[in-house]
Amino acid sequence: MISEIIKESKKIVIKLGSNTLANEDGTLNKDFFQKFCEQVQGLMTQGKQIVIVSSGATISGVATIGKWARKKDIHYKQALCAIGQVELMDAYRRAFGKYGINIGQMLLTRDDFTDPNRTLNIRNTLFTLIDEGVVPIINENDTVSVEEIKIGDNDTLAALATNLWNADLLILFSDIDGVYDKNPKKFKDASLIEKVTDINELLKNIEIGNTNSFGTGGIATKIEAARKVNEYNIPMILANGKKEDILLKLLEGTEKGTLFLPERRMKKW
Repeated sequence: MISEIIKESKKIVIKLGSNTLANEDGTLNKDFFQKFCEQVQGLMTQGKQIVIVSSGATISGVATIGKWARKKDIHYKQALCAIGQVELMDAYRRAFGKYGINIGQMLLTRDDFTDPNRTLNIRNTLFTLIDEGVVPIINENDTVSVEEIKIGDNDTLAALATNLWNADLLILFSDIDGVYDKNPKKFKDASLIEKVTDINELLKNIEIGNTNSFGTGGIATKIEAARKVNEYNIPMILANGKKEDILLKLLEGTEKGTLFLPERRMKKW
């Protein structure tokens, strides 16, 4: 079913979490970038349009400057993001550049999704980039975000961008295979839930764990992202971005994840 959903989707948003992009020491995994961009290029040759929502600015900043990792002051956190965005975008630029694909960066805040003029400007920029074959890479504008205008996590940002673009599919890549009935790191008998059609019912029957090592969102934010896009009749896939050629294998149907399917789409599937 996941394979068929991807095949029939033309407009796809892919969100990459910090744990997906990072090595164990917190540095960017350049090998991952190359393989991921190769898979995206393969989808684009099939006529699909891709938007990427990417975490990784903070860890890129820490890895680049080699200090401030333990600083709690908001100004240092914002400074790390300012440094890290350069490194992060350079990694994407180099990887996509090997396939002749240009990228465009879009840094957004919560206000951008609530102000009609800003929202229109986002849409215009997004559609222009995509129409010209440029891959938009979206992240939260952490260098200016404070609590009042902060989206909070890129799972939510990905859902907002998916709905704004009216995409056909959202794919969230994290360091987990999908949603389990209980924590698979604690329980060997945990079972992967491959299809979710009722999120409220799901929440009654699973264990919600803590956030991951580098990211700001845990499984709860991913489920809420699914709720947001499902309300717009858009399906979402949650899968393990660290697995080799995961995007290709999902397309081929040789790898599993969790599919959040809107109720209105159930008759077809």
